[in-house]
Amino acid sequence: MSLDSADTRQLGRFYCALLNFEVVHESDELVVLRGGGVLLTVERVEEHRVPDWPGNEVPKQMHLDLFVDDLDAAERAAIEIGAVKPDFQPAPQRWRVLLDPSGHPFCLTIRP
Repeated sequence: MSLDSADTRQLGRFYCALLNFEVVHESDELVVLRGGGVLLTVERVEEHRVPDWPGNEVPKQMHLDLFVDDLDAAERAAIEIGAVKPDFQPAPQRWRVLLDPSGHPFCLTIRP
């Protein structure tokens, strides 16, 4: 999976901390993270447009669902490393929508 960002290093650090991944490669153009058999890349897009949540004027571009054991604790941890919690939360008792530093929405959700 690859994410677009105007600041690859910032977004790479965010996902490295959020997912507990390791940095395989880091430059201004590309950051490569690895963890749990998954490679995640962050690629520089000079005129990156932040997705419009909850609207669709600028589509989400990607959407991660991350399973957690405790929604409140996971939300606090994500915000501490740079996530932002938008006002619109469609089902906050089951999942929380957060925005990464480049504006991509992702969800923290309880395991099924």
